[in-house]
Amino acid sequence: MVEDSSVQRISRLTPLATALALIESLVSAVKPQQLELAQALGATLAEDVVAGPLPPQPIALRDGYAVQAAALADAGSYMPVPLPPTARRIDVGKALPAGCDAVLPIDAVALRGDRVEAVAAVAPGEGVLGAGDDATPRTSLRLAGEQLRALDIAVMAAAGIEAVSVRVPRVAVVSNIPARPRIVEAARETLIRAVVGAGGTRFGEAEILLASLDYEQPELTICIGGTGSGGGDDGVRKLARYVSLRTPTEYGRIECHGIAVSPGETAALGFIGTRPVLLVPGRLDAALAVWLLLGRHLVAKLAGGRVEDMPATLPLRRKATSTIGLTELIPVSCAGGMAEPLASGYLSFTSLARSDGWIVVPADSEGFAEGTPVAVRPWL
Repeated sequence: MVEDSSVQRISRLTPLATALALIESLVSAVKPQQLELAQALGATLAEDVVAGPLPPQPIALRDGYAVQAAALADAGSYMPVPLPPTARRIDVGKALPAGCDAVLPIDAVALRGDRVEAVAAVAPGEGVLGAGDDATPRTSLRLAGEQLRALDIAVMAAAGIEAVSVRVPRVAVVSNIPARPRIVEAARETLIRAVVGAGGTRFGEAEILLASLDYEQPELTICIGGTGSGGGDDGVRKLARYVSLRTPTEYGRIECHGIAVSPGETAALGFIGTRPVLLVPGRLDAALAVWLLLGRHLVAKLAGGRVEDMPATLPLRRKATSTIGLTELIPVSCAGGMAEPLASGYLSFTSLARSDGWIVVPADSEGFAEGTPVAVRPWL
C-alpha cells in the first residue's frame, strides 16, 4: 500500500515539559503600556505599584473626640475626667490635631451642663490610623507579573492611583475551518473568554487562520482545527509553509506537532518570526485541555506574568487511571469533601457539564489510587 504523502502526520509526541520549556525560551513579554486604572482589570502589571505614605498624617478611624490618651488614663464611670481644652470633636477620616494620639468614642463621653467628661479611658493609638499605616512606598500594593483583581482596582483607586503600567498581549483566536461547525465555534468563543481572563485581549476581526496571519499582527495566534490526519486537516502544513505578505523575511515554522497530553495529542506549537502560533484540535474537550495545559502559559509569558492556580486538595472517591507518557487532564465532580473522576481520554459534554474542576495526572504516572489527595483546579 502506497503511503499518502499529502496526509499530515505526527512523527512523535513531544512531552508537555518540553513544550513548556520552548515557551519559556522562545517567547518574550510584550511591551508595557499605560492604562487608566478603570480599564486595567485583569491586566498583568509591568511594574510594582506603590503608594504613600497613606495617610500622610494620623486620621480618625471613628467618630468621637481627639484626645491625648495619657490625660484620661484614670477616667471611669465612677470617676469621670473632664476633657482637656486640647480635645476636639472629630469625624472619621479627619486628621488628628497636634498633640492628640487617640479618639475617644462618643459612648465614652458624658455631657454634664457645659462640661464634657470622659467616662472611660482610651489607649494611645486607639481609634486612629497612623501615618503610613494604609500604604508606604517601602511596601508594594501589587507586584510586577501579578494580574489586577477587582479588589486591587478598588484599593488603588482609594489610594489615588489613576494609571498603571501593564502588559496586555493581543491574541487572535481563529479557525482553520471556513464553515465552522457548532463545536468549533463553541471552542473558539470559550478560548476568547479564557484569553481575556488570563490577561490578554482579543485582537483582529479575521476569523480564519491565513486571513489573520496575512492582514493582522497579533502577538499570539490560537488556531482551532486542522491539526490531525483527516482528509481536510492542513493547519500545521499551512503554518509550516507560510511566508508573511507584509514581511517576506518572516515565515512560519513548527517547533512541535503532537504534544503528549490527553485530550489534545494533535496540538502543535509554531512561530511566525518571533510570534507564537498555537494550533489546537477542533474538539471542545481537546481545545480546553490544550489551553489549560499549554495555552494559558503562553499568554502569561507574553504578559510577563505566571500561571497561578489555587487548587483545593481533596481525596479521590475512586481511582483515576492514566497512560504512561501522557499528561492527562481529568474532569472531577466534588461532593462530600471528595473528588470523583468523571472521564478520561475523550471528555463528553456530560462529563464536562457535571464537573466542578479538573485534575492532572503527570506523564510518569499510571494514575491515582482511591483516597489519594489530588489538586482540584477550577475551570476557566
